[in-house]
Amino acid sequence: MSGETGVGRPTIEFWYEFASSYSYLSVMRIEALAAAAEVEVAWRPFLLGPVFMSLGWNDSPFNIYPPKGRYMWRDLERLCERYGLRLKRPSLFPRNGLLAARVACLGQDQTWIGEFSRRVMQANFADDRDIGAEQVIAELLAGLPLPATAGALLAAACEPDGKEALRRQTERACQLGLFGAPSFVVAGELFWGNDRLEDALAWAHRVPTAPGSA
Repeated sequence: MSGETGVGRPTIEFWYEFASSYSYLSVMRIEALAAAAEVEVAWRPFLLGPVFMSLGWNDSPFNIYPPKGRYMWRDLERLCERYGLRLKRPSLFPRNGLLAARVACLGQDQTWIGEFSRRVMQANFADDRDIGAEQVIAELLAGLPLPATAGALLAAACEPDGKEALRRQTERACQLGLFGAPSFVVAGELFWGNDRLEDALAWAHRVPTAPGSA
């Protein structure tokens, strides 16, 4: 939930999709920026597919509208150069991030969620690996401080409860009014897009003003 944490720091809900190009940028940046801003990050992986379907799209808008897609890839090149991130355009876009999202949903409150999310994003957008493949996800989980083996976690992600957890989270994204990724929710305030990450972090420290006060 957005708001104050038990240690007095405000929290930002970070809604991201592993197939989302601009989510790649935010996943790679948010942890360091949030730490510097003294803001806690609540990782919220979800699926954009159902969101797009609710808007009448059966594919990424970057594929549906080619000029928009061409702009996005060039914009991503510029931004990756600015941030010092590697970029290799995926041979398939958008990739199937379902398994990665299920695993991340199970671990979203664990200490390894940030590193896992970065590994998945780098695999997709820097190494052009198939993040929908179980073997790839198992390799990306290797070495992380997991509560169980990678195999056990992958199995749990594919169990009915694991599938249901991601479905509920994606439904929650729709209820919050999300229409794209990355999105950030701070005390009920919605920010959309990688270029709004810094604004969202700043908003987290905003002192609410009572109605009618000066």
